[in-house]
Amino acid sequence: MQLTVLGTATPYPLPGKPCSGYLLQGSGLRGSGSQQPGATAAPSTSIWIDAGTGTLAELQRFTRLEDLDAIWISHRHADHTADLLVAYYALRHSSLRPAAKIRVIGPEALADRLAEFLGPDAVRGLHEVFAFTEMSGWGETVVGGLELAWGPVAHGVPAFALTVSDGSSAITYSGDTAPCTSLVEMAEESATLLCEVGYSRQALGDEAVHHTPEDAARTAAAAGVETIILTHLADDLDPADAVRRVHDAFAGAIILAEPGHAFVV
Repeated sequence: MQLTVLGTATPYPLPGKPCSGYLLQGSGLRGSGSQQPGATAAPSTSIWIDAGTGTLAELQRFTRLEDLDAIWISHRHADHTADLLVAYYALRHSSLRPAAKIRVIGPEALADRLAEFLGPDAVRGLHEVFAFTEMSGWGETVVGGLELAWGPVAHGVPAFALTVSDGSSAITYSGDTAPCTSLVEMAEESATLLCEVGYSRQALGDEAVHHTPEDAARTAAAAGVETIILTHLADDLDPADAVRRVHDAFAGAIILAEPGHAFVV
């Protein structure tokens, strides 16, 4: 699989740095969890993971919107969903002609949240261009040649982490979350953890909703992943300092996500 970073900024986009968004592409295997003799490669699959502000433009550097197999949304905050609004305009009011509705997998009532901005007349239109699958707990599905599994994480609102497997490798994406057992459990089968670092310092009390660099290191170590990709860094966190702080508690490879960078996972 190949992961391309579309954006990482929080809580608002910066020049050359959109908010959260990623493109995951892979072939995978039909009917097999491993590469057995006679197994056939599935057609290439493209999934837009989180649609933060500015990511639609970046997505089109690598694939066409109408060629997506699915869109997966971790939670309803605007810095992870706002470009679904302009994606809707593109699919409904431009010359784009997708062969079928684009599947959108997201938290419950995501379509209603979008319609609150677009207006009540948009509810029908949203369902004409998107096929919504609602997440309300643990779940899984297959998109093209990729297996997706998700589970709830701790962000103060309905929020989910995601693990994607192509039959030979797997990657886990934290979404936005405080450290939690469910994220560790989801990442245990993955070699790579794409982990948010939304805090530069620990929140006071029990109100944490993001990882610090030290939290990210502990999560990666507990899950046993080989590589951690740091993303969605707090705006007051120096990237080099974040890498150093993770290195103090995690012995694996550490990568800093930057828009436009692509990784084989």
